[in-house]
Amino acid sequence: MAETVKFVNGDTAVGTIVNGSAVNGHLPKAKNGSAAAVEEVHDPPDGGTRAWLVMVGAFLCNGVLFGIINTYSVVYLSLQKQLHDVGDTEASSKAALVGSLTIGTTFLLSPVSGILTDKIGLRTTTLIGGVLTCGGMFLSSFFTHNVSALYFTYGIMFGLGAALAYTPSLAILGHYFKKYLGLVNGIVTAGSSVFTAIMPVLLNKLVEQKGLATSFRILSVISSFVIFCALLYKPLHPPPPPPRVKPGRSRFNTFLRSFINFDNWKKKKYIIWAFSIPIALFGYFVPYVHMGKFVRDSFPGEGENLPVICIGITSGLGRLIFGFIADFPRVNRVLLQQMSFVLIGAMTMCLPATGSFTLLLVIALAMGLFDGCFISLLGPIAYDICGPRGATQAIGFLLGLCSVPLTIGPPVAGMLYDHTGSYKLPLILAGIPPLFGASTMFLIRCVKDDDPISSEAVLKDSTHQPLAQTAWDCENPTDGKMNGHIREERRATLASSGIDLKSPLLSNVAVSSLVLESYISGYPDIHRQRKYSYSYL
Repeated sequence: MAETVKFVNGDTAVGTIVNGSAVNGHLPKAKNGSAAAVEEVHDPPDGGTRAWLVMVGAFLCNGVLFGIINTYSVVYLSLQKQLHDVGDTEASSKAALVGSLTIGTTFLLSPVSGILTDKIGLRTTTLIGGVLTCGGMFLSSFFTHNVSALYFTYGIMFGLGAALAYTPSLAILGHYFKKYLGLVNGIVTAGSSVFTAIMPVLLNKLVEQKGLATSFRILSVISSFVIFCALLYKPLHPPPPPPRVKPGRSRFNTFLRSFINFDNWKKKKYIIWAFSIPIALFGYFVPYVHMGKFVRDSFPGEGENLPVICIGITSGLGRLIFGFIADFPRVNRVLLQQMSFVLIGAMTMCLPATGSFTLLLVIALAMGLFDGCFISLLGPIAYDICGPRGATQAIGFLLGLCSVPLTIGPPVAGMLYDHTGSYKLPLILAGIPPLFGASTMFLIRCVKDDDPISSEAVLKDSTHQPLAQTAWDCENPTDGKMNGHIREERRATLASSGIDLKSPLLSNVAVSSLVLESYISGYPDIHRQRKYSYSYL
């Protein structure tokens, strides 16, 4: 089975290691001529009891976190009414800011989550996030009439916990799945859709009967599930190694590199993708926050939470469908994401023109379907562009960049509503950014990142050939196949060097060349220059 290897010498590249030994028995040299250090990254198991338990844990984690975030419209109506009753002229924007801070902090601090994940591990980072979400929601129950305090407890504290728990829930999937990564991402991210479909009705009844304080305490108990999900996360890939100190590199530069994976930012495709997504999200969260008020104004007497429930249901369905489609080898995942943004933007702009509540529900169902497409492809595209070792921080920094538009969008829409008394202008403006973001993603097709060092390149480089090859293999070519045997002449040569002929290493011609090379006497300079690492030695 082939395994991916990371060569670390300040910069990184990718090679191939087979059954613990390097291609043709040698590891590529680093740029300074010395042998590179080796870190094995095993192929994901793509199944097994542990893998499916991890998927279930990530599903529940996503469901709890975004079920609470996406159903904020229920809390928004209660807060907005409280502020309006006391004569606050900015009631809509202030109430919307609590929810915006929650999702904004969740995404803004996702880079911190990515860095912590690399430093202290997926499990510990998620555990801390679960404690913060539970504690933040519990403290919010004591400040239901103090919107300024809710900015911190509900907005920042819960949002920080969600950030620390959400990024690992996506990153852990690449440790256990490869062939089915798209489908598994779809299932996991569908957790938020399932909870979003169920929680508005339950939370609305809970708020009406028990009030916000009791509702927040019950949400605190639900948030504690994230702590138990964290116990399931067992990473299979080792953490990134510390960077080597290069001559002329400042201590501050080295310090930053010990926390941030700068290799991701050398990839042009990632840079374009990471800035196109935030552009598209300026209006993304507006319907989630303002849909209840929009229905109350435009269709009085109809179910205020029903459109959000419809979005949640079809969003989960879309994540499953498009996650499955994304696993086909000829499918362009970036193009699928572009298509979803175009349709989300167009349908958001159509919301003010809906003449009936039935048509509004149809649009909400379609919006949810393509919302699921966009969400389910975030993890797979990050793995496609940055690889398994860079995906955690790639996801984290992407979500961090998304925090600004997600935080700004709903309050701006609320301010426009306060001044115009209508949602026509806010919703039309909210549909423009997704169209523009989808257009900028076309630039990904126009750039090409440098290919990592491949095994073919290693084989073509004469400096990476075994020393023993010129003495034996070139005269007696075997194409790397010895059928489990070594010629008698070679056996005699190895025996004279004191090597055990029964060693399993001798079943591989490339490795046997290295073993012979390591026993060559009289060439200490050459032996010191070439150092190798094998998992079987």
